[in-house]
Amino acid sequence: MPEKMSQEKVDVLKALGAEIVRTPTEAAFDSPESHISVAQRLNREIPNSHILDQYVNPNNPLAHYDGTAEEILEQAGGKIDMVVIGTGTGGTLTGIARKLRERMPDVKVVGVDPKGSILAEPATKNTEGMDKPYLVEGTGYDFIPTVLDREIVDIWEKTVDEESFLYARRLIRSEGLLCGGSSGGTLAAAIRAAKAAGLGAGDRVVVILADGIRNYLSKFVNNDWMWSNGFVDRSRGIGVADPKYSGDLWWSNKKVRELSVPTPFTILPSVPCGEAVTVLAGEGFDQLPVVNADNEVLGVVTEGNLTSKIMLGRVKKEDPVSKAMFKQFRKVTPDTPLQDLARIFDVDAFALVTTTQRVYGGAGATTEKTIVSGVLSRIDLLKYLAEHSPATSAAAEETETKA
Repeated sequence: MPEKMSQEKVDVLKALGAEIVRTPTEAAFDSPESHISVAQRLNREIPNSHILDQYVNPNNPLAHYDGTAEEILEQAGGKIDMVVIGTGTGGTLTGIARKLRERMPDVKVVGVDPKGSILAEPATKNTEGMDKPYLVEGTGYDFIPTVLDREIVDIWEKTVDEESFLYARRLIRSEGLLCGGSSGGTLAAAIRAAKAAGLGAGDRVVVILADGIRNYLSKFVNNDWMWSNGFVDRSRGIGVADPKYSGDLWWSNKKVRELSVPTPFTILPSVPCGEAVTVLAGEGFDQLPVVNADNEVLGVVTEGNLTSKIMLGRVKKEDPVSKAMFKQFRKVTPDTPLQDLARIFDVDAFALVTTTQRVYGGAGATTEKTIVSGVLSRIDLLKYLAEHSPATSAAAEETETKA
């Protein structure tokens, strides 16, 4: 099971007696570390084991052809102008679309695929978002499942994490539909597709909400998780956690750019772990951003994590720090409100101040890279509060007046 999968899924499987093996989220499907490759290896090693393999099992789409599609036809009274379906293995989309197309040749089939996945067509639709894993679960892949019939799709819509989670929250709050994140993405795609097709009153659009809320109670359902991942819709209170640092505080809406952000001390990914420990100790840092030759941030290496991994033999002193760095770390921009920075420091000891730089690579191709411009810790925020608080300013003015 990939690391990004929710703890609820793990807990349910453990309750059923399963042993869970976690795999890197970023591992390609054909990598030895991927969940697919690991499952295949375990299948070879464990006697009498079996893989249902929903990616190639013809009964996957057949179940939806014989079951789900018939239910839709019955409830829709035989009139459907558009059907919008998310794609994971593709079984749901393939089965439903084939049956509907047989009964209603003019129905528009919309396939939904998250950015970072390659299922949409044409392939040019899949160029954005390939540089980082997406957080929505149960949708999209980095390979084409055998059961997915892409030729039956008329329109492909690409979605992003933020709209998927925010639309799922809207479905829960406004409609009482306890759906999962991929369902929110499907709704967002449906709205765009319906508008683009010029559909209106009297037209009927069927949107398949293919997952439920149970597996995501600690994820997008949780305000703190939404806030920590930057998925905030303040107008609806979505992703806005408990107002510990409210806008009533004089500093809450001040920006990170107002702090004295120290010039970052960075380290290249090729530096040996043992040498990195020496540098951290000598410079008095607890952590260092790991950047490539173009100053693009790759991760963060910390003294504690380095020391622990070396002591436990997980890395050697001569190994590059890229083997021991954290790829998940907290980032802020110069425009991040200080109330958000303070919430980060409730959990994390530091945050990287980053900016986005667009790079033209020729032949019309433009990419974006994240550049680190500073590292902030609690003491930087406390120093700002002490020096700029209204009480401090008033005392300084009074002293100046007396002088």
